[in-house]
Amino acid sequence: MKILVVGKGGREHALIRSLGDSGEHDLFCHPGSDAIAELATRVEADGVEDLVEWMKANAIELCVAGEESYLVAGEGLANLCEKAGIPCWGPPKEGAMLEASKAFAKEFMKRHEIPTGGARVCDSIDEARSAIADRYPTVLKYDGLAAGKGVAVCGDEEAADEFLGEVFASAKFGTGRLLVEEYLEGPEVSIFAAVSGDDYLIFTPARDYKRIGEGDAGPNTGGMGAVASRQLVDEATLATIEETIVKPTVAGLVADELNYRGFLYFGLMLTEDGPKVIEYNCRFGDPECQAVMPLVKGDLATFCAEGARGQLQPGLLEFDEGWSVCVVLASAGYPETSRSGDVISGLEDVKDARVYHAGTKKDGITWVTNGGRVLAVVAGGASREEAVTKAHQEAAKVTFPGSQRRSDIGIMHF
Repeated sequence: MKILVVGKGGREHALIRSLGDSGEHDLFCHPGSDAIAELATRVEADGVEDLVEWMKANAIELCVAGEESYLVAGEGLANLCEKAGIPCWGPPKEGAMLEASKAFAKEFMKRHEIPTGGARVCDSIDEARSAIADRYPTVLKYDGLAAGKGVAVCGDEEAADEFLGEVFASAKFGTGRLLVEEYLEGPEVSIFAAVSGDDYLIFTPARDYKRIGEGDAGPNTGGMGAVASRQLVDEATLATIEETIVKPTVAGLVADELNYRGFLYFGLMLTEDGPKVIEYNCRFGDPECQAVMPLVKGDLATFCAEGARGQLQPGLLEFDEGWSVCVVLASAGYPETSRSGDVISGLEDVKDARVYHAGTKKDGITWVTNGGRVLAVVAGGASREEAVTKAHQEAAKVTFPGSQRRSDIGIMHF
């Protein structure tokens, strides 16, 4: 099968490796990276329309959407693929609005009676301050796409004013609205489902670590690590999540004629009142994908291709019952800035884990940093403790100037 994966980060590196492991396929990527190019042929294209034209000309049989921005760019990646007759594992632009607009997602959840926190959509700083009304902590979310960084949990007025200034005064994330949301308490968990029309398959649950520092200190990041296991959520809780959130979400997608085909991420808070949705993502999470993919066995390529055609086939996949722990190494200055060009050492010493590249590039034969989150080191084990020990031992072998790594990934929250 000729498969093209869209994206360039650690998530796409993990997806491409798993697709390659599932059979003999011709793999392509756009825009890709130097690391991904060792597994798949990089494709040059000037925008989504040009990329789809290349896929038509080169008889691509499956497009896998990794990065969310392509789903809503222009007419939308999946929409253009459909016109071209190319199966796309990723939702059309209309369905991808569940991630592209948090206001759209809240309205969807309210319409279909899916449990979530209360929220108010605001168009100005004054309106947002009025909505907060001195209720702290409060959750502030930029309405559009922000690469996982458009959310702030504010404990006081000073923190709220700083984030409001980023959204409205400096337009850090672009022009757009803001949601003031109810603060929910409880453990967080990420649930992933493969959705094709009214069929779905729940993948291995995961939990990520968003803040930069030990003990969940410091600013939010795109994710400093993750842990994944079928044992992460007990059977009763998972059954409740499926009945109250996953099923009504899929039914809502069908009722609203959104023609959803692809991965759907449910960011959940397990509150005292039951599971509630924090957010939807219309693709696999990052770095959760890096933790989950090593636990997925079987023919992932055919699974995605058949799902993209509207025929989900759960029998093509199996899930390891063990644990997987992903430890992220970030560059100096991250998340406020990211330093590039630092030489990475020790990659060849990693023997008992997978290494997924996120922000790297080749300088001759040497790997150097080229972004905020640089690498993800992922190890598995029959127990969480075994996976944690291996992941941190292997991650410690990789060094570069200014490297940032949390030593409590897989330990905190347990």
